[in-house]
Amino acid sequence: MRYIGIDYGSKRVGVAFSDELATMGFPHAILQNTPALADMVVVLIKEHSVDAMVMGESKDFHGVENKVAHDARVFSEEISSRTGVHVFFESEIFTTQEARRFPDGKRRADHRAVDAEAAALILTSYLSHHDNN
Repeated sequence: MRYIGIDYGSKRVGVAFSDELATMGFPHAILQNTPALADMVVVLIKEHSVDAMVMGESKDFHGVENKVAHDARVFSEEISSRTGVHVFFESEIFTTQEARRFPDGKRRADHRAVDAEAAALILTSYLSHHDNN
């Protein structure tokens, strides 16, 4: 089973894909959140033979969804209706901060790949505690 991971943001959207065995996520791209976003994601899903999508679930520390979470749900519903893929949600709390750090804990100076890396972290988190076969 192949998954696409999405770190949905109001300006940029990180994209990651799972490996063929659905054991972990790998950063793929950062897309601009424009009116063409859904079309681009639909193409990626078809090109990579994706079976399911894992969306980062944006909530505050009290478990309350914010505006980005609402927009992400609307987006995920559109993608699901256009492609037929199932959508799962996974907490994205601290994924962006984690993606900004090197393994030794130092902060990255270059943040260009952070959104795609955050998407990979979200996807890997989901895959690590779900039976994906």
